[in-house]
Amino acid sequence: MATFISVQSKKASEVDLVKPLSKFIQQTYPSGEEQTEHCRAAEELNKLRKSAVGRPLDKHESSLETLLRYYDQLCSIEPKFPFSENQVCVTFTWKDAFDKGSLFGGSVKLALASLGYEKTCVLFNCGALASQIASEQNLDNDEGLKTAAKHYQFASGAFQHIKDTVLSALSREPTVDISPDTVGTLSLIMLAQAQEVFFLKATRDKMKDAIIAKLANQAADYYGDAFKQCQYRDTLPKEVFPVLAAKHCIMQAHAEYHQSILAKQQKKFGEEIGRLQHASDLVKTVASRYEEYINVKDLSDKISRALTAAKKDNDFIYHDRVPDLKDLEPIGKASLVKSTSIVIPLSQKFTDLFEKMVPLAVQQSLSIYNQRKADLVNRSIAQMREATNLANGVLASLNLPAAIEDVSGDSVPQSILQKSKSVIEQGGIQTIDQLIKDLPELLQRNREILNESLRILDEEEATDNDLRAKFKERWQRTPSNDLYKPLRAEGANFSNILDKAIQADGQVKERYQTHRDTIALLCKPEAELNAAIPSANPAKTMQGSEVVGVLRSLLAGLDEVKKEREQLENDLKSVNFDMTSKFLTALAQDGAINEEAISVTELDRIYGSLTHKVQETLKKQEELLKNIQNTHQEFSKMKQSNNESNLREEVLKNLAVANDNFVELVANLREGTKFYNELTEILLKFQNKCSDIVFARKTERDELLKDLQQSIAREPSAPSIPSQPAYQTATGGGSKPAASPAPTPAPRTMVSSKPQPPARPPPPVFSAASTPSTPVSTAAGATASSAPPAGSPAATIAPSQAQGPPYPTYPGYPGYCQMPGPMGYNPYTYGQYNLPYAPQMYQNPGQAPYPGPQQPGYPYPQQPYYPQQ
Repeated sequence: MATFISVQSKKASEVDLVKPLSKFIQQTYPSGEEQTEHCRAAEELNKLRKSAVGRPLDKHESSLETLLRYYDQLCSIEPKFPFSENQVCVTFTWKDAFDKGSLFGGSVKLALASLGYEKTCVLFNCGALASQIASEQNLDNDEGLKTAAKHYQFASGAFQHIKDTVLSALSREPTVDISPDTVGTLSLIMLAQAQEVFFLKATRDKMKDAIIAKLANQAADYYGDAFKQCQYRDTLPKEVFPVLAAKHCIMQAHAEYHQSILAKQQKKFGEEIGRLQHASDLVKTVASRYEEYINVKDLSDKISRALTAAKKDNDFIYHDRVPDLKDLEPIGKASLVKSTSIVIPLSQKFTDLFEKMVPLAVQQSLSIYNQRKADLVNRSIAQMREATNLANGVLASLNLPAAIEDVSGDSVPQSILQKSKSVIEQGGIQTIDQLIKDLPELLQRNREILNESLRILDEEEATDNDLRAKFKERWQRTPSNDLYKPLRAEGANFSNILDKAIQADGQVKERYQTHRDTIALLCKPEAELNAAIPSANPAKTMQGSEVVGVLRSLLAGLDEVKKEREQLENDLKSVNFDMTSKFLTALAQDGAINEEAISVTELDRIYGSLTHKVQETLKKQEELLKNIQNTHQEFSKMKQSNNESNLREEVLKNLAVANDNFVELVANLREGTKFYNELTEILLKFQNKCSDIVFARKTERDELLKDLQQSIAREPSAPSIPSQPAYQTATGGGSKPAASPAPTPAPRTMVSSKPQPPARPPPPVFSAASTPSTPVSTAAGATASSAPPAGSPAATIAPSQAQGPPYPTYPGYPGYCQMPGPMGYNPYTYGQYNLPYAPQMYQNPGQAPYPGPQQPGYPYPQQPYYPQQ
């Protein structure tokens, strides 16, 4: 009676997890010990998968522990790796557990680039292996009963969890074995078997009959519900249905038997007989319908003995009325089982291989935080640089500090000499020329990488569209057009960035051409520089004047502001704070991360004092420039002016402006070079991402094409109708068809009064050496000819389509293909090949038989003819 249902495990195809995970780790984490440790963990995960699903597992606790550890690890890495078709793309392939396959088509399988699909299949195997372990337990001892009940309840919980999550975990319709209907039925079956184990335990412990009856009735209820769920669905193996029906009847019979004992104890002897009769009928039903699945002889004998004794006692002593079955009170139910909830971790020995890797939500929050930080720092630095450029422009327009240094009128002011020296030390005009020359090459390299990335996407998408148009609804995978939308958006963004960079390069070149001559003048030696500056009459001596002193003091204060800004810029760039712990704490406490609130608070705490100092320098500079302009007006009134001095002052202003432009142009060009180099690294990663997803799509495409070919091979093909023979369509005046080397007569309708017997079976095979060629006599007296040799064209034509089994020409027997067709009975006329278009053929006495053309559609050697005895 102890027949329990166990579930067959799913089979997985081999998958390499190391390469895609390591690539993501290398792209996400900087080189170092941390990256190496994560890559090593990826290798360990790959080994764990091979141990868990890459080989048949023994029905043992240790094998289940391995499966559970792998499932726990999958749950652990899910929030840490972006598994999807367009990011970390790993295609998992699993076969249907209940599909037996076919000779040509193989078994049904499904391949998806989804970690949720892998988790679902692994959990299915956990439940299946738990059911197999439970079914192997020895139920004659308490330990075996306890273990079986535990594993059946776990299996029920695993299948129930799949039922609740499979549709959300998969992006398409699942295979039949993991569909909600199937796993829901399996969950109920496992629960019923767990309840049956508790019934066996109660029986073994000789508990009260009332309790045992309730346990058995509850088990019968579970089995009945399971049978109803799968009765009209062809999803489970066929042998499951009779076992469920039999178990429903058997557990109900147990419930009636133990309830009859309770009725006897309560002096209800008629009820006792009624319940025993019902139990007997149930057992007889099982014995007559399901005996090959479950043996109920012991139970049947026990019930029969109890029924005989009860009837005897009632007939001779009690004479209690036996109630009808419908009048019996329903037996109560008591459920002692419950589906085990799936709570991670399932394994008691689980250790996360990627424990030090932060979850993806934290990674994303860190990325957004770093962007906020970069925006704040860049905005502050841009404000300070813009203020410095404004100050330099104002001083250049006022010819300061050269105006207060140029007292002789025929020598180069000291500030101009310092600017000239600085420009020469930085390489002068040659530096700018070289930087501008390198830009187009860097731009072209980036453009080529981007175009190649988009090209491989276009090629794969075109192939996908062609196959989708060819196979239509059979081509069941995500369209490349939809899948590549994020990548194409990213590519369009890179293209816009390059277009803006080209515009910026043009502006820099135009600015350089405007100031190139003045910058070249700054690069000349002091003598040539002095000769290029017009001379003027010495100005009135103002070295001791109060105005000059005020101007010098204001200019010194402005220089101090500039130096303070340089220090602030370095401080802003050097601040570094790791937000990982903050985000991890928030995720652990709230289950989610409010990145904006946390980031704004921390950025204000870290950079608040520095940004306040930046604003102070801006206000201080504004006040200094205002005072410098007012004081310079007084200085200009005191200074004697003439045409020569005005021309000299204009040249000195241009030289000061040229220095500022040189500094800014070099900075811009170097930033542009750095930008292009950094963009190259980003575009290479983008290209690798495109290459990876295209490779994964090609692998998926090949698998899908293979599955489609197998699916088409499984489908029954309609037989093709042979073409009409030429002799039937030839006109009276037409030419006769050419005789083939081994002509086959056309099928004939024989005129005979006696009924036509069935075709004869082929004769035994005799060796050609021992059996001579036997002459064949016919009713019409026609002569026979030998069969064509095996290598003749008539015997070696390749079949154009699937045919029936070939019929060889046996050595020693002349082949039917050269047999002249007689008027009399021919048993092979409608032998194995009953063709349409069978004409009526007649011939005059003494006329040679008419050889018909070789029949189309019969590439195999024709069935030989054997004379009638």
